[in-house]
Amino acid sequence: MNFEFRKPSKEARIAISNAYKDYEDEDYIKKAENKIKSKTNHKNVKLVNSGNSAILVCLNSINSPILIPDQGGWHGFKQIAKFLGKGVIEIKTNKGVINTEKIDKAIKNLNEDDCPKGAILLTSFAGYTAEQPIKEISKFANENNLILIEDASGGILDNEKKLGNGKYSDIIVSSTGSPKIINLGYGGFISTNNQGLLEKSNLLIKTLSLNNQIAKGLIHEIDSGEKFFKIAVKTCEYLKKNLENVIHKDERGINVILSTDNPKKIAIELKKEFKIDKSSFITRCPNYNRVKEKGIAIEIKNLSPKSLNKENLDYIVETVSKLM
Repeated sequence: MNFEFRKPSKEARIAISNAYKDYEDEDYIKKAENKIKSKTNHKNVKLVNSGNSAILVCLNSINSPILIPDQGGWHGFKQIAKFLGKGVIEIKTNKGVINTEKIDKAIKNLNEDDCPKGAILLTSFAGYTAEQPIKEISKFANENNLILIEDASGGILDNEKKLGNGKYSDIIVSSTGSPKIINLGYGGFISTNNQGLLEKSNLLIKTLSLNNQIAKGLIHEIDSGEKFFKIAVKTCEYLKKNLENVIHKDERGINVILSTDNPKKIAIELKKEFKIDKSSFITRCPNYNRVKEKGIAIEIKNLSPKSLNKENLDYIVETVSKLM
């Protein structure tokens, strides 16, 4: 059984190719930014060359402390905060999912003067596998003068409008690299209503900017991403329903994480069974970016839509069940 790694859409690839070939003068950056604004419900969007660049721009304009989940986030959160000399506080979580009571406990010992300057930085999905309660976290953040920053690389274009929505998150950052929901293979963006934040990092934004030709492809890839988000969530729902030992079994996600005492052995066997044209779609845990316990993650977000047919999904269920 063969699987295909997800690539940028044909429309996006053609658009980028034509933009370079024809040396078009049209401002695709502005068009792409406006299209993203319509999805995030923010007034300001800036394109940059990667998701990490978007986080760098964002944290450069935010004062310490930066509160992050103790697992299920992105290791770049700590690395970039440390590079910028920002203080980081970890929030205890339920395998990546944040409870507002735990945030409250994390900020209890802070100087009250620090709280209005701090921020919560999290990913839309804990470990890509469980939806964060963004609405509740947003309410808590507003009540405690904390800025909510959502890395929506996995949650942007949510058809339920719970994730990647400026109604809840003060700042949204996202990668548009691979394999992400907006799967251009390159780039990222920062979205916010806070114009002052962008002005404070204006030099960084210019230095890390995305070029006009790539932006043309991004316009097309947003449409592809909207369709893929629904497919990925539905696929994971099917797998979670039919597999055992699922972590966050009843939560929306774009991957599936399974508990196992022997993740190394099972991951090796699964990689042999699941033939793919590029990279892999099996991740071993413990892993800060997923969960800090033994397990394996089946990265549905990595696969092309045509690989997510029922025959392939049933093969995944059968193969994993035998090995587990």
